[in-house]
Amino acid sequence: MSPKLRSALELTGIYAIFAFMTVIILYPIVWAIGMSLNPGQSLYSSSIIPENWSLEHYKWLFTDPRSNYVTWYKNSMIVSGCAALFSVIITSVVAFSFSRYKFAGRTSALYTFLILQMFPVMMAMVALYIFLHLVGLLDSLTGLILIYVGSQIPFNAWLVKGYLDTIPRELDEAARIDGAGHFTVFWRIVLPLAKPILAVVALFNFMTPLFDFILPSIVLNSPENYTIALGLFNFINDQFSNNFTRFTAGAILIAIPVAVVYLFLQRYLISGLTAGGTKG
Repeated sequence: MSPKLRSALELTGIYAIFAFMTVIILYPIVWAIGMSLNPGQSLYSSSIIPENWSLEHYKWLFTDPRSNYVTWYKNSMIVSGCAALFSVIITSVVAFSFSRYKFAGRTSALYTFLILQMFPVMMAMVALYIFLHLVGLLDSLTGLILIYVGSQIPFNAWLVKGYLDTIPRELDEAARIDGAGHFTVFWRIVLPLAKPILAVVALFNFMTPLFDFILPSIVLNSPENYTIALGLFNFINDQFSNNFTRFTAGAILIAIPVAVVYLFLQRYLISGLTAGGTKG
């Protein structure tokens, strides 16, 4: 077999794999969009995109008094935004401390973080439920945010610490020679160089509460406090409810904030990784 023919076959195989994966990824999305545009409540349609498509389900979500979709959407944005923000702040401080300083119990704490990653937060759900009840944060967005932030600290701290270890300590020493203190080194030297990994932490911690159903279903009881995943479940959970098309329309809209956050953070990821790859 000639080299040109072998190269052509390899290229054809690569494109075939890409095409196959594209169909697998895009088909469910297109099907869900078509289902949300179906005027009725049926799961099935004669075509992926209905011929007589309608936006009535999207309109119902935002205008019908029986729909609490706007409230659920707002609650989800509050929980996801606060979880991402506080996770980045706490994780960056914790990771910086473990990466740059040596103190008593440092190694033990790192191993503790490693062990905690092995156990899912659901194993501690009974204890967390009792704790939230004792402090009066059960059935509240604040309690839900605390669980999300606290449960992600061990994994995020290990992740960010490993990245901070790659940043040369000579930069810290040079800044301290110029009179910079600990906070200045952290804020002006380390954080700008750690934007890529902090963007990853922010994105993951924003997405997790947005798509999670189990934890909100345990913590939240009042419909006005529901997150969007828990609220949408009610569209198909009740005995006589079969609002699958409304459920799909509401689920499609969840992708909008995730896409916006991803596009915003992607700029920092690309710029940070490019700068790190061209220096030295």
